Amino acid sequence: MDTIITIDRLLNDNKGTFRTNDAVRAGISRITLSQLVKKGKLERVGQGQYISPDDIPDELYILQQRSKKIIFSHETALFLHGMAERTPLFNSLTIPSNSKLSLSISDSCKIYYVKPILHSLGQSIVMSNMGNQIIAYDIERTICDIIRSRSRIDSQTFTSALKNYTVRKEQNWNKLREYSETFRITKLLQQYLDVLI
Repeated sequence: MDTIITIDRLLNDNKGTFRTNDAVRAGISRITLSQLVKKGKLERVGQGQYISPDDIPDELYILQQRSKKIIFSHETALFLHGMAERTPLFNSLTIPSNSKLSLSISDSCKIYYVKPILHSLGQSIVMSNMGNQIIAYDIERTICDIIRSRSRIDSQTFTSALKNYTVRKEQNWNKLREYSETFRITKLLQQYLDVLI
């Protein structure tokens, strides 16, 4: 009974999900976690990640808990900012070029790499659809990213994102210009915007 109370507390304290290390620190063994999964009292949603079987998993929140290096970008960031017309088939994320992710993440996501010095540029806290705070790039960084990665972006998503940015209420043209200079795509950005504006 004490184990179930501890599990409930871990789930409440950690927004509906907890990791194996959290459970071990709370006095619950790995064997007990496996037994609870077999009995249907817990659901394993990732390597060392658990939720209540009654909950709907917040995929983005759970994914980000698996690595502190993950920042949602490109199509996923467009979706989180309300700038995409459809949910992306695969989550897009960016990590530093000197890092690696587990195969289970790389096989199920679109991974983009960037120089470590540019990794945190434009990162912001946004809310997932399930109401959890996650880290994604702000919209100006996202616009620059999709231009830089245009060969990997669906043409409809690409065009729609640029059009949506030009008409949205919250624009920061100065920030967009600064980012484009940092990524050395100012002329390219201007060419695309000249067509749309």
